[in-house]
Amino acid sequence: MRKLSADIAVVGAGSGGLSVASGAAQLGLRVVLFEKGEMGGDCLNAGCVPSKALIAAAHAAHEARASARLGVYADPRIDFPAVMAHVRGAIAAIAPHDSQARFEGLGVTVVREAARFAGPATLVSESVQVMARQIVVATGSRAKAPAIPGLAGSGFLTNETVWSLSELPRRLIVMGAGPIGVELGQAFRRLGSEVVMVEAAQVLPREDRDLVEPLLVQLKADAVELFTGRTVDSVERDGDGVAVISGGHRIQGSHLLLAVGREPVLDGLHLEAAGVAFGSRGPILDRQLRSTSNRRVFFIGDVAGREAFTHVAGAHAGLVVRRALFAQAVDVEGLVVPRVTYTDPEIAAVGLTEAEARRRHGAAVKVLTAPFTGNDRAVAEADTRGSGKLIVDGRGRILGAALTGRNAGELILPWALALTAKLKLRAFTDVIAPYPTRGEIHKRLASAFYSPILFSGRTRALVSLLKRLG
Repeated sequence: MRKLSADIAVVGAGSGGLSVASGAAQLGLRVVLFEKGEMGGDCLNAGCVPSKALIAAAHAAHEARASARLGVYADPRIDFPAVMAHVRGAIAAIAPHDSQARFEGLGVTVVREAARFAGPATLVSESVQVMARQIVVATGSRAKAPAIPGLAGSGFLTNETVWSLSELPRRLIVMGAGPIGVELGQAFRRLGSEVVMVEAAQVLPREDRDLVEPLLVQLKADAVELFTGRTVDSVERDGDGVAVISGGHRIQGSHLLLAVGREPVLDGLHLEAAGVAFGSRGPILDRQLRSTSNRRVFFIGDVAGREAFTHVAGAHAGLVVRRALFAQAVDVEGLVVPRVTYTDPEIAAVGLTEAEARRRHGAAVKVLTAPFTGNDRAVAEADTRGSGKLIVDGRGRILGAALTGRNAGELILPWALALTAKLKLRAFTDVIAPYPTRGEIHKRLASAFYSPILFSGRTRALVSLLKRLG
């Protein structure tokens, strides 16, 4: 067995692990990176990239059908193998950036084997033993499979295996209506599959209901069958297809997509050999993402038990590099994390939801809204679905912001910046927004806070007095 020493050893070559390895190597440190699967991890191979490529194809099909609202008539033909070729092409185009060759070119020792702990500062694989000053666990997450009778033998799909399809599902049952479920469900419906969603709670339960309502209207218009408040009792094979039993109802389909949540990938790591303490939610970490019982070991991304987003994994990587390499004090609780559900319309949010804000701040919370029906660019595009929502306290301090509508994911960035930089509402009222853009909605939301003051009786009286004095 080859024995190596390293300043940092990283387990997992997803977005977080690759960011740590890249940063550390470019700073001249000795880095060993373990990856037993595909370089790039879930995001590149089974998550963000393929799903957004599929959604782009579905969006093109929908826009062709919906173009009559603009006086343009089209009837799209869906070539599903070509769609999946586009998905694979997107992965292939990005893959070189995450490749083994690129990281070896940066000076990283890449070991394409599963790693496990053999001590507090030691990792071993089939052919390598590494002693490291710092170890970063970035093994990501996988689809959670609940203990439902018959599910294991049903041949269900997940976000990892759905990309192996060569034919369009005739009738797709989606179990779960969180972000993954609704994104993929709507996309397959627009590509021609019949789609049924079964959800134990409600669609996108984290988001405020007024933000979700335009999406529910669109899903109905798309002819997605939606059953909420329905737990699944069992799953059965049904000829060449599958059947889901829920509350005495038998829902039949050709395929089943499981999207009921994620769980961290920690099995096989032998964390007990590292002395890593566990709690009910996984490894017990401090606010710097270090194990409280082994300060050499950091956990980032999905395995840290926080928001399971690729951009969060990247942010975690930045914190770890600053802490482990430069001994800077960092605090994961201080991260401002935006989130986007890439449906049509998109839903994007950052900071507190209205419900969270009212629980924390009570009656001091003010909610300001602006519909896209009042946005000239949205009117010109004949797509005025959704609105903007701003949540502030009584002094106008920004607590959260959210948008539902076309390109909401792009539009949320100024509010993420505002919360990160602690900008005041005046930054939005003073800026000149280009016309006509959907981004004008930011200025309208901010201005709504000052309008009652600006046009109040006291202000009118002051203007009248100044007029007489003038």
